[in-house]
Amino acid sequence: MTKKWWIVGAIVVVLVALGVTVGPWAYGKFIAESDAPAATVSTSGAQAATTDNIDGTWTIVPGDEANTTAAGYTVDEVLNGAEVTVVGSTTDVSGEVTIENDTVTAGEVLVTTDSITTDNDRRDGQFRGNIFETATYPTATFAFDSPVDLSSIPDDGITTTVTAEGTLTLKDQSRPVSVEMEVLQSGDTLIASGSIPTTWADFGIEPPSLGFVTVEDSGSVDFLISLNSE
Repeated sequence: MTKKWWIVGAIVVVLVALGVTVGPWAYGKFIAESDAPAATVSTSGAQAATTDNIDGTWTIVPGDEANTTAAGYTVDEVLNGAEVTVVGSTTDVSGEVTIENDTVTAGEVLVTTDSITTDNDRRDGQFRGNIFETATYPTATFAFDSPVDLSSIPDDGITTTVTAEGTLTLKDQSRPVSVEMEVLQSGDTLIASGSIPTTWADFGIEPPSLGFVTVEDSGSVDFLISLNSE
């Protein structure tokens, strides 16, 4: 525990001992913190490509200790008077991408919405219930609509950025989107990340405003996927 948090803890203890309610100002000043940013492609430990032919079917590898696959959302909210950034994520991601002549010709990313979590169980309960109704809408998807040229991907373990046009589907509401993807070929693995700016009302999602918390009308849908060739 750092000295800063030792001091904060002492202040809270003193306030409680004096019978003072730790209200929104104290919460915002000392307690609420923003989440870490959504994960993106990292070149740390990247290897040179093991092949110069990336044509074929590539399957998303679900996230675990061996890879970095994850997807979810980022949104700003005001919680008990404190402005914080919330990141919800899950490693339960699946799908595949077809590449022909160094070009993505088809592909889809599927995310299991019920498994998306933050650092707050109460927030997650709201997300699964009133906000996203995950029992009714168990998946969110992104599907490629247009070819994506991958011929510029370096073979020496560094990244390139490409633009993908596709369809994002949340709560069975589908909208066209454009996303800048950072792509890396490391060894025999393709890794890609992106952040799709999203206005929640476009997908029938109503951000909560419950007095103690107000969620912004827009945010982003984020992904970081690892793919292996079949």
